[in-house]
Amino acid sequence: MPTDFRSKLRNHELLVGPMITLPLPETAEILAGAGFDWFFLDAEHGVFSARDLQAVIGRVAHRIPCVVRVAASEEVPIKKALDVGAAGIVAPQVNTPSLAESVVQWCKYSPQGVRGVGISRAHGYGFSFDDYVRQANQQIAVIVQAEHIDAVNNIDQIARVEGLDAVLVGPYDLSASLGRIGQVDHPEVVSAIEHVTQVCLDAGVALGIFGVSAEAVKPYLDKGYTLIIASVDTVMLGQAGRTILSELK
Repeated sequence: MPTDFRSKLRNHELLVGPMITLPLPETAEILAGAGFDWFFLDAEHGVFSARDLQAVIGRVAHRIPCVVRVAASEEVPIKKALDVGAAGIVAPQVNTPSLAESVVQWCKYSPQGVRGVGISRAHGYGFSFDDYVRQANQQIAVIVQAEHIDAVNNIDQIARVEGLDAVLVGPYDLSASLGRIGQVDHPEVVSAIEHVTQVCLDAGVALGIFGVSAEAVKPYLDKGYTLIIASVDTVMLGQAGRTILSELK
């Protein structure tokens, strides 16, 4: 896997990538050629199995780091994503500092954590086991999502969890937790995001956010966000189709 994704993240370099929801190596391969900095593989809302993740990562990880949003902030899905070669994980619905601490522990080998030891694709099926285990704790990116009002209320403690590399704001789930589903521009939602933003900036933790378009995420660049998820593979495909059709009919 590319070894500099975590260091770039922690150095607050701008990293732009799409959300990948289709479990197709060919789709990922095409988008890898577009020049993105990273891929956000969505195993929470997407239909990825561990085998699908391995197929996609195996096809493109030599060109672009692949970070997996796991199905749940639990030990087994995190372990599986890392074992198939993910450059890092995004843990959804991390609403407390204790869960954030557990996520970090599940991503780190002993003595820094409790990650289970297996022999999988990430370890070269055993041929590069020693090298991978020696470097993994320094190379794996640990990202948690702040996408609920409980996370917003606890963000001071979450952002200061040792070993946490970034906080990814989830505007849509956050709006739902406030009873404003889909109203990401509502003042309550905006205020909650601003609170997360200021706390993370003060703590020196990298900030990420998702938007369905470049226009949706551009305002956050000026606010200090550097981990950017811009659009979705399915949305890009649909928009390209509509554009061609509108030019011909």
